[in-house]
Amino acid sequence: MEEQQQEMSFLGHLEELRWHLVRSVASIFILAIIFFAFATEVYNHFLLAHIKPDFITYQLFCDFFNLFGMDSAFCNVSFVDKKLQSIKVTSQLMNSIWSSLILGLIVSFPYILWEIWRFVSPGLTKKEIKKSRGFIFIASTLFFIGVLFSFYIIAPISIHFLYNYQITDAIENSFTLESHIGLVTNMLLGVSILFELPVLIYFLTKIGLITPEFLKKYRKHALVVVLILAAIITPPDVASQVIVAIPILIIYEIGIKVSRRVIKKQEKNANKS
Repeated sequence: MEEQQQEMSFLGHLEELRWHLVRSVASIFILAIIFFAFATEVYNHFLLAHIKPDFITYQLFCDFFNLFGMDSAFCNVSFVDKKLQSIKVTSQLMNSIWSSLILGLIVSFPYILWEIWRFVSPGLTKKEIKKSRGFIFIASTLFFIGVLFSFYIIAPISIHFLYNYQITDAIENSFTLESHIGLVTNMLLGVSILFELPVLIYFLTKIGLITPEFLKKYRKHALVVVLILAAIITPPDVASQVIVAIPILIIYEIGIKVSRRVIKKQEKNANKS
C-alpha cells in the first residue's frame, strides 16, 4: 500500500512537472507568434539595427573616445553597401520563425523561472522559501542586463569589426541572412546566460562544489580567459577590449562575494546548531 502511494506521488510529481513544462513552452510559442506577426519591425529595429551607421552605440563610443582625445573607428562607421543574402527559397521564412522562437525564449525567461519556482517551492521549508523570494527578480534582472549589454555593447562592436574586416581586396564580403541573425541571437543568449554566473555560483557554493578560495585561486586564469574572449569578439584595439572585459570581470568578482556570503551564513547556522 505504501509503495503504491509512493508510486502515485512520483507519478503525481511527473504530471505536475509536465504541466509546468507545457505552460513554459506555451509562453515561448505565444510570444514567438507575436514576434513573427511583427517580423518586419523586429528585424528593422532590433535584429538588423547594428548595420545602420547611426546606431546609438556607434555615436556614443565616438563621443566617448573623442572626450579623451582618442581616435576611434566608430566615428566613421561604414558597412558594405550590399543587402544580406538570402540563398535558399525558405531562408527568410525559416529565419523569421527561428529568430521569433529565440526572442520568445528570451522575453519569457522570468515566467519560465517562475514556473520552475512553483515546481520546486513545495519541497522547501518556510525558511528556505523566505530566503529565496528574490531569486526570480535577481536572476531575471541579471539576464536582461546581459541582453542589454550584448545588444548595445558586444553586438555592435563585433558586427562593426567583422563587417569591415578584410584580408585582401581580392575577397569580397557577401554575408547571408542566417549568418548575421545567428551571430546576433547567439550573442544575446550567450551573454545573457553568462550574466547568470553569480546565481550559478550561489547554488554551487550552496551544495559545496566551489568555495570563495577556489574562485580567488583561479582568478588569474579567469582573467586570461576573459581577455581572450574580449580579443576575439572585439576589434583589435585596447579600448574596445577593455569595454567588454570589465563588466565580465565585475560579474566574476560579484560571484566571489556571493560565494563568501553563502559560506558565512552556513558557518553561522552551523555554530547556532
